[in-house]
Parts: sequence; structure tokens; C-alpha cells
Amino acid sequence: MAKDKAKKVRRPRAAPPKGFRDYFGAEVIERKEMLDRIAEVYHRYGFDPLETSAVETVEALGKFLPDVDRPNEGVFAWQDEDGEWLALRYDLTAPLARVAAQYRNDLPFPYRRYAMGPVWRNEKPGPGRYRQFYQCDADTVGAPSVAADAEICAMLAETLETLGIPRGDYVIRINNRKVLNGVMEAAGILDPADPGRHGKERGIVLRAIDKLDRLGAEGVRALLGEGRRDASGDFTEGARLSAEQADIIMGFVEARRADGARTLARLGELVGASATGAAGVAELETIAGLLDGLGFGADRVLIDPSVVRGLGYYTGPVYEAELTFEITDDKGRPRQFGSVAGGGRYDDLVKRFTGQEVPATGVSIGVDRLLAALRAKGRIGGSVEGPVVVTVMDRDRMGDYLEMARELRGAGIRAEVYLGNPKNFGNQLKYADRRRAPAAIIQGGDEHARGVVQVKDLVLGARLAESASLEEWKQQPAQFEVPRAELVDAVRRVLAGATRGGA
Repeated sequence: MAKDKAKKVRRPRAAPPKGFRDYFGAEVIERKEMLDRIAEVYHRYGFDPLETSAVETVEALGKFLPDVDRPNEGVFAWQDEDGEWLALRYDLTAPLARVAAQYRNDLPFPYRRYAMGPVWRNEKPGPGRYRQFYQCDADTVGAPSVAADAEICAMLAETLETLGIPRGDYVIRINNRKVLNGVMEAAGILDPADPGRHGKERGIVLRAIDKLDRLGAEGVRALLGEGRRDASGDFTEGARLSAEQADIIMGFVEARRADGARTLARLGELVGASATGAAGVAELETIAGLLDGLGFGADRVLIDPSVVRGLGYYTGPVYEAELTFEITDDKGRPRQFGSVAGGGRYDDLVKRFTGQEVPATGVSIGVDRLLAALRAKGRIGGSVEGPVVVTVMDRDRMGDYLEMARELRGAGIRAEVYLGNPKNFGNQLKYADRRRAPAAIIQGGDEHARGVVQVKDLVLGARLAESASLEEWKQQPAQFEVPRAELVDAVRRVLAGATRGGA
């Protein structure tokens, strides 16, 4: 018995790490189609593509993630053989800042680029919250005017509509970090003469406001005070502000009024004598005017002080795209889907490398969240059609079957030869069904001798099997014979639905 235990091999667990997942055919195809459509909009606006390494130095990435209390400051990091700390990128903006600094003498400025790809965050996973996810960014580096921010917001609205999200189903909310800084001055937790003082408290305030849609006003106020314990028992430390200080911050969060003009007036009251806050209010007024002139009214873009964005590198305007339609959660309760994109101005990020201020602004679309939203509304998620399957009736004629597949591919038709065990023909058709094949090609020895092939319309066959009467079955046979030379044309007719009539 002991000998048997010693020989027992521990096998690896067949599952991805916690917080990661696998993506299969239809999901990958849907994502690619979405990215292609987004790229078309970005390209029309004059943005060029850029691909950067998935790995950056920790020094280059900086410490800007909101969950800074987690191990490795929220990133997946390791030390290389030379002792340098490297990390997987946590977004696509920090790598852009490095590129803009590294190639500043070669790139045209303002530099307009878009980038798409996975990012990684060492954060606590949860339902729908993964440690690897896709982002799709567009940024303008070197443009100090807030006209660049207005253009990004307009482009984001056009992108959402291009993806099939009509007006009324989304809103882009805009705020300004300078306004928040002015409010924090008024609350006594930001001293322009000593910016480093109260840094911890400001970080907690920033993260608390950013969680307003998830925690509500009561939860945010708790984080402004002593802290908050969630349903799982985990405790999040608060900023320990006084009641008076918390009232000022909550006044800012709840400053939105019936229209943009009244909201801006209220923000002007809250920032008081702060020059930084007043500058932020003026920038918001300029952006609102530019967007209104372009036809982007409050039904698409509005001023909302509750938007702050969690990342620590934003310095001015910030914006967030929120889907306003209702979906049903796991417990059958209606809720709004929430944010799918966000961004803002980060004038100091490139400065970390060059020592010189380089203004920049941009937006990031959470591709996986946006895909989930479209699936929840039934706007995508239909089955993706598989390849035509050429069945194998005679192993000795594998070359003939491969030639059929080659002809179909040459005509632009997706096709494959069944390469499993061909002994059981029924299993070949089951395989074709699992592959969602629209058609199967059959040629046994008799068909080969007569120079014909059988084409089986699997879509029509499935429909007839479900509901057709015997007479309908006879009138619309799902399988028909054609000369071998007409294989491609016959398959094209099947793919076009010409063989299915009213089935």
C-alpha cells in the first residue's frame, strides 16, 4: 500500500488561475469584429495604430493603480536576471507615455494613436471582474487645448453608436480633476504649497468617489470617514475626514443639477477661492460649448461631478461612458449595466521621463464589458457559422477529399476535411453539427465512379427534423447530388440559403 502511494503522480489541475478565463471561437470572433469596427472610427479621426510590449519596467509603469494596498501595487511583477523589476502592463496609457518620451524626436506632435490588446491587474477577482482583460485606447499626446478632450468624447459617442448602441442607451459623463482638487482645498486636505501632504487621504477619497455607482452615497460617506466593511467581512480603511470635511466632498459628488449651466454654477460655488478649481470649471464650460456646437447635447454628453476615475495620473478633464439600458443580474433583478469606457487628461505622465510637461488626453474602452453588454441586450451572441465539412468515406482517397476542401477555400469558402476516425459516418455528421457546419460534402465509391458528390444542407436538415411534415421533407430535400465540377457553385447556393426556400 505504501509503495502504491509513493508511485501516485500528482497531476496538474486543468483550470486557469483564479481571475483568468479562456475564450473560444465565437467570443474571439465577436471581439475581433468589434475591434475592427472601433479601429475604423479611430482611423477616420486621424489616429494611427501602435503596438507596445506587454512587459514594461516597473519604473516606467509607475504607481498609478487605485488598489495600491494590494501586493505588487496591483501589478504582476518579477525581477529579471539583472535585478531589474518588470511587470505586465496594467493599461495601455503608461506604455504610451514611455513611447512618447522615447521617440519624441521622431513622432509628429501632437501624436494621435490608438492601441488594442490585453492588460493585467493583480486585483481581487469577482463576478465579471478578471485579472486579464482587453482594452481599446485612443490618445492625443502634445495637445494642450481641451478641444482634444472634446474631440475624444465626440469620437467615443460615435464609436458606441457605430457598435449598435443608439442614442438614449448611453451617456458620456464629464468632470474635471482640477475641480475636485479645488474642492479638496476647500475641505483642507490639499495644500497647493505642500502637495505631498494628505496624499493618503486624497487617494482614499478618490477611490471612494469612483465607487459611487457600486456603493451608493452611504458607502462613499463611510469610506470618507472611519471605513467600511463589505458583505464578505473585508474591511476597507477610510480617509478619517471630519463630518464637515465629508460634507464638502459629498456636496461635490452630488453637485449635478438639471442642466450643465446650473451644474457648473454649483461647482463654482464649491471650489470657492481655489484658482485650480476655477480653472477646472472654466475648462468644463469650454468642453461643453464645443460639444454642443458639434451637436452632442445632454442626451449624449453631460457634466457630472461624480465622475473622477480611479487612476492616479489624471490631471484635468475626465470622462466615462455609461450604458443606461437595463439588464437582468444573476438573481433576476433589473439593473443598469454601467460604465464601459473612460479616460481623461494626464499632462504629467510623459513628464516623468522627460522632465518637461507634455499634455495628453485619451480614452480606454473596456472591450470585454462592452461585449457583455451587447450580449445581454441580444445584439450579438448568435452562433458563429462553422466550416463546410468534407466527410471521408474511403481512407484511400484522402487526396480527393483534401482537393475538395482546397477548391472550396480557393473560392473563399471556409472548409475542412474530417480528420478523425472515419469508420463511423454518423460520428462525422455529429462532428459537423458540433462545428456548426452549414453543409457537409459526401462522396463514396459509387459517387466517385459517377463523377458526382452529395451536398447535405445541415441547416435545412435541422429545421426539417424539428417541424417539417413528410410532404415538406419531400419538397425540400436537405441532401442533393451535383456533378463533381459543380461542387463550389452548389455549396455557394447552400450558404446563400437558396436551397432552403421557406423552411
